[in-house]
Order: sequence, then structure tokens, then C-alpha cells
Amino acid sequence: MGADQPQRRSSFRIGALNHLHVRVLTDVTGIHKEFVYSVPSGWESHPCFGVGAMVRVVLHGRRVRAWITEVGVEPLEGLASAPLAKLSSRGPTLELLELSEWAAWRWAGHRAHFLRTASPPRMVNALPRFQRSRLVFSGDFADLFAHQVCTFCSAPAQDLFPIAVAAAHRGQALILVPDRLRADQLAKGLSRVGVWAQRYPQGWAAAAAGATVVGTLAAAWAPAPELAAVLVIDEHDEAFRSESAPTWSGREVARERARRAGVPCVLVSPAPSLEALRSGSVIRLKRDAELKAWPDVSVVDRRVEDPSTAGLYSPTLVKVLRSNQRVACVLNRLGRSLLLACQLCGELAVCEECGASMRQGDRARLDCRTGNHSRPLVCAECGSTAMKNLRVGVKRAREELEALIKEPVAEITAKACEGQSTARVVVGTEAVLHLGRPFDVVAFLEFDQELLMPRYRAREQAMALLVRGARVAGPHDQGGRLLIQTRMPDDPVVRASASKDPWLLARSERDRRQELGFPPYGALAVVSGVAADEYMEGFGSPSEVRIAHDPSGSYYLRAVNHEILCDALASVQRPAGRLRIDVDPVRAL
Repeated sequence: MGADQPQRRSSFRIGALNHLHVRVLTDVTGIHKEFVYSVPSGWESHPCFGVGAMVRVVLHGRRVRAWITEVGVEPLEGLASAPLAKLSSRGPTLELLELSEWAAWRWAGHRAHFLRTASPPRMVNALPRFQRSRLVFSGDFADLFAHQVCTFCSAPAQDLFPIAVAAAHRGQALILVPDRLRADQLAKGLSRVGVWAQRYPQGWAAAAAGATVVGTLAAAWAPAPELAAVLVIDEHDEAFRSESAPTWSGREVARERARRAGVPCVLVSPAPSLEALRSGSVIRLKRDAELKAWPDVSVVDRRVEDPSTAGLYSPTLVKVLRSNQRVACVLNRLGRSLLLACQLCGELAVCEECGASMRQGDRARLDCRTGNHSRPLVCAECGSTAMKNLRVGVKRAREELEALIKEPVAEITAKACEGQSTARVVVGTEAVLHLGRPFDVVAFLEFDQELLMPRYRAREQAMALLVRGARVAGPHDQGGRLLIQTRMPDDPVVRASASKDPWLLARSERDRRQELGFPPYGALAVVSGVAADEYMEGFGSPSEVRIAHDPSGSYYLRAVNHEILCDALASVQRPAGRLRIDVDPVRAL
């Protein structure tokens, strides 16, 4: 199933039947079957008509959207086919229709989900005229595109625009970046140097006419009839992973498109994923250039401090905070006080109803972590109101920092960014690293929290966080600095960042994942939801798939490769009810 799909018939004989018939796939969740409809007279001459066209059909008494998947099919014998209700717009190309079949198999989803992403955001009846590129190319980075698949290990703050220019020089290029701001900047930059470049999905029609496409996750499904090169910038970024089911990967879709089209695919990252490193040729920067492009990295070993007095702020960090440098502090914990203990008797603040830990919110009360119970800020054991904060959240950290440096500190989370433009010091979740403003120092207040996440990709994700911090701080020769507070200085992630050599982590992770059989050295899927039990009953116990069931109700399926696992998933009929199948999850185990 992973191989190329057979070509569908895109030509037909007019007049062979009284009416021309087509096969369509409806955009109705839960209906995977294709249906045959007749084509009203005269539609076959319309410029939008053909394989991939978007139409409206009547299904069970209501008009729904659909895509034509085949033209010139035989009608069902003895049954009159209903006519198409409306010819709406141009739609996905034949290549994307076939790719949707592969993607539905690869991520255990519905083809309609992918075809929605591949469809124009508004109706398109005509394409713009092709604009020839006026690009003057210097030849930089052309060697990257001499390979079928190439992974380029860049530096965090390296200017990647010349690589995008090299891709566009080959012809129509598909360029993926992880965030909208960078996509906008890259598309405008390419336009300024003479490339016909368009943002996706707004530029769907231009892409269908041959323009170079720049976009985020969805751009992996942009039309590209003259595709000449594929470029994925920061391929390690989780933004290239769809969070809604099916949880597909934009990097893998782009790489598969390049393979089918026979064009080069370049994956760029300062900390390449193992999937990228084992997919083809690997090219690194020269070591001296790599060292210069990283900021200065300071590792603060919290183990040498007195445990009774050591708080969240080491002497090294305090010195930096009290300087005149711009400092961004990263702490991935929302709230004020997430774990409390009595200062008199040492008893933890635990809910008497359910046993969960209690935390202090904005009010002077203790709230159960489950959100179901609350009580006054009093120790249940001795009645003391003096509580010690064992796990500080962002809100409390801001209050403590303001008391420490005697000046306003901005609090940054995904929901709040007040005062960030003027504050010298900011503290918050990793949203701090997406502000779009520079800092002299990026400090990770408790990096062990990232290293100890119960996920098989935790170290990879922790390294990605450091890379983003390094990009915000800037290179060493511009005064950039990373400060990492940890009690695990020998962890491969910390050693790799201190050495400014992500390969140290890659080698360590490769050996660990190979031994455990985790992706990319095996295939993994998590099945969850109210219909998970019913689905797994139909799944049975294939000998080549290992199954584990955890108390939360999720099922973990593992196999030696995706062919075995995805074939097994595709063989099961999906029951009614909510069901989530996450193939190669990024936040599991």
C-alpha cells in the first residue's frame, strides 16, 4: 500500500453512454465509500470539469461537497444515477488525489481530511497567467539539491534565505516553514529577488499555475504541477505535525511528494530529527562556522548548591538578572504555586477527597488539581497557614523576579503577553521564544522538567527548545547567551548544547531508539477515545503487532515497520463514536 497508487482514468469517450458518469468522494465524515453520479449535459466542456473538480451532490436528501475522483465510469446496471447538483470549482490535482490515498493509509484517516487541505479556500474557476522567474542566482547551496533527499544541519541563527533561492532557481518549488511570520517574510523576500512566489493557501490558484509555494503545514498539500524541488525548513519543528486526527506529518507528506515526482527534497534543521538523518545524504556546516553561529552556552549545575537554600534562581542567574541585559526566562508551568508543603510539619498539600496534589490559584485558597475540590490555605495535618512553595508557576515566578530585581517583569504565556515590549526581563512558558523580539540572554529556569517528560521524544523536544532559545539570543559574536539551570548536566541534551554539537544527542538517541524499537526504527500508534475498545475488538491480535493497554483506556500498538502496522490498522472497520488513532505520536510514552 505504501507504493505509488495506480493511475486513474482522466480521459473519457463522449457519446459512449447517454450520459457521462463520474465517481465522487463526498466530504462527509464517516463515509469512505465513493459514489457514481451522472454529469449534466454540457458540463464536460467547462474548464473546471475533470478529475479533482469540486462539486455538490445530493446525498441522503442533502447537498454536500464532493470531489470527482474518476471520469467516464460505467453506471451501475439497472440503476439510474443521480446527476451532479453543482460544479463548484477547480480542486486537487490527480497527483494529490492519489497522495490522499497513501496518506489515509499512512495515518489511519479519512481521505476527505487531506483533500480539504488540498482544496482552494475559495472557489477558483480560472488560473492566473504563468509568470516567468527573473531570479539572478549566485549558485550558493546548489549542491544541496544534487541529492534525492538531503538533510542540511544548519546553525540556529543562520540565514536560510539563500537555500530558498537555490530551491526556486530549479523551477516551481514547494517550501515549508513552521510559522506564519517566517512564511510571510520568505515569500516577500523571494518576490523581491524576482521569484513568482505565493503564500499558501491564499495563493492556491497561482500555485496551480506554477508559482513557487511558501507556507506552513497545509502547504504540503499545495498544487504543484511543475514541481522541481522541495524544501522543509526546521524539519524538526512540531508545527509540522497536525494536532487534529489524523495526526499527519507535513515533512513526511512533502518528502513523499518529492519521491513520487522524482525531484530533490532538502530538509534543513539545526537539530535534525532521526527521521531526517536516516532518510538520505547529510551535509554539515564546517565546525568553526557552527561554533560561531551558536550563542555562548552556560550550564548551571544546581547539584552543588545547598538544597535547603537553593530556590529557582541560582547566583549566576541573579547576577545576570541584575545587570542591564535583556533576559527571557523560560518556565513551562502555568499558575502560581503548583506544589505546596507545610512549613511547620512538612505535610504536602493533598486533596482529602481524591488524593491529588493541591495548588494555589489567584485567590488565597487551595484548589485540587482535578478542579473538583477547594479548601482554605491551611495545612490539613497541623492547621498552619504557613506554606512552602515547592513548585513555582509562571505567575509566582514573575512576582519573585520583580521583588528580586526591583523593576517590572512581563509575564508571557500563550494567552497573555502584557507589557512584553517594554520590559527588560520577561518570564513565561516557551511562548516567550515566539515574541519576535531579541534578548541578550535566554535562561531556562528548570530545564530538568523538559528532560524528564514521560515521552520517548522528550530529549528531541528539549533540544528543539534550546535551538529556539539560541535563535532568540543570537550568535556568540553578537553577545548571545543561553543559560541552562539543571541538576542533570551530563544528560546528552545538555552536553550537546554546551558543546554546540547536536550530533552528540543524535548518536545517543539513535542507539536508545534502536534498542527500544521506537520510531524511526519501528512503528507506533496510540488508539484512544470512547470507541477504542470496540475498535480493538475488531483489530484482534495480529502476531506481528504488539499491543499494550494502559489504565487511561489507551491502546499502544507497535510493529517493526509502517507497512505492517498501517496495513493492520487499515484492515479494521472503524466503529461509530469518537476514535483517535495517532500514528508515530510526538507526545506519547
